[in-house]
Amino acid sequence: MALGQSLQQKLLQKLSPQQIQLMKLLQVPTANLEERIKEEMEENPALELDDAKHSDEGDLKDEFADSENSLDDSDSGHDEYDTIDVSDYVHDGDDDIADYKTREDHYGEEENRQLPIKTETSFYDTLENQLGLLSLSEKEHRIAQHIIGSIDEDGYLRRDTPALVDDLAFRQNIETTTEEVEKIIQKIQQFDPPGVGARNLPECLLLQLKRQKQEGKEVDKAILAIEKYFDEFTKKHYEKIQRGLGLTEEELKDVMQQIVRLNPKPGGNVGAVNKAESYVVPDFFIMNHNGKLELTLNSRNAPELRISEGYKDMMKEYDRGSKKDKQQKEAVLFIKQKIDAAKWFIDAIRQRQHTLLDTMSAIMEHQEEFFLTGDETTLKPMILKDIAEKTNLDISTVSRVANSKFVQTEFGTYRLKFFFSESLSTDSGEEVSTREVKKILTDLIESESKKHPYSDEKLTELLQEKGYNIARRTVAKYREQLNIPVARLRKELV
Repeated sequence: MALGQSLQQKLLQKLSPQQIQLMKLLQVPTANLEERIKEEMEENPALELDDAKHSDEGDLKDEFADSENSLDDSDSGHDEYDTIDVSDYVHDGDDDIADYKTREDHYGEEENRQLPIKTETSFYDTLENQLGLLSLSEKEHRIAQHIIGSIDEDGYLRRDTPALVDDLAFRQNIETTTEEVEKIIQKIQQFDPPGVGARNLPECLLLQLKRQKQEGKEVDKAILAIEKYFDEFTKKHYEKIQRGLGLTEEELKDVMQQIVRLNPKPGGNVGAVNKAESYVVPDFFIMNHNGKLELTLNSRNAPELRISEGYKDMMKEYDRGSKKDKQQKEAVLFIKQKIDAAKWFIDAIRQRQHTLLDTMSAIMEHQEEFFLTGDETTLKPMILKDIAEKTNLDISTVSRVANSKFVQTEFGTYRLKFFFSESLSTDSGEEVSTREVKKILTDLIESESKKHPYSDEKLTELLQEKGYNIARRTVAKYREQLNIPVARLRKELV
């Protein structure tokens, strides 16, 4: 880790400040790009949104070289007022500066739509609303509010009762007892969703089962299984539960089904915090048009930016003036610097767009068969170096794109790093993607008998029979990467 950080620091030291800013801009997710642009506009009044939405692509390409020259000029001669040349900023004909913008024709018409904004009542609002239905004194209401505030997003109350009593005394100057607090906790545990306010998983499951019992369901045996044999249940030692409760095999299946249908995180599915990072906003869209893939960039990556009209007018005023004293020259130098900074930012946004498109185009070309079929077994081995060589980009740049960007296909939305994998040899010497092996491993486990799931040794044998040269420890590693438990924990009553 230290070595990697050291290499990264050395790399950054070789980059100019503008290149570093560009690398940072490349990592900004689509969902947060608008906020980043807003920050830049607040810092630089010479940059503004183009409400007219000009899209003269030719002017944009011609301006790219000019902007680089102006950026170089802005870094030197700041004290040489007599050398200021405003001709690059004032034109009698077309308004090149005003039309300096980012938009290009890489965006499908369907991407111009506004993405829906998800608004919901939060989990805590739901609990607060139910609190208003209770008949409580002012003191009890304040205690209940504190308890609700101590419940985490999964719906659990992680503070024990004595700690809550201390919190209330020291933070809110409320004198209470463990008995009074516990009584209010029990009332909150009757709120929806069932299981909320539990101190641990067994209590959470019991609260849900007892709610079902109140509704007339036969869950007494399931309650006993949790109360007396919770450890055995988590370790799937079903035989001990069956013997301890004197259940037939059919009764044991019914009890286990009642338990596994309960929600271990009652707060997890209620409400949502409306944050941009809570949503996956795809950066790319890939459509299959009669066997031909079409790639478009999310239109939110292409804001309509331009140089401020006001700043251009100020440059014209200076150009028309006959007397150019030091104060005026200082003012125009400031304006020039702001315009150059705005042009650089517009170029950086456009370069970000080109880098994203170049990277995704190379990935789409390499994994064409997957984007046509959606079959994970068709994914080819692909590493960062492969895409870096195709795009002439640095590997670190490709890595930044792959780790932070998403593509929406007709088969689902994927993070770009999903398409990268090492290779593995088959018996015939063919190089296949480890992603393909993982897909086959997943299919084998999904099709196994849940009463007698495959061990890692058996999975290794089955993969080798299919021609994949793979060791048992590698199978175990892939299984863990897929978040699939060992055979004993996959065992189910069928």
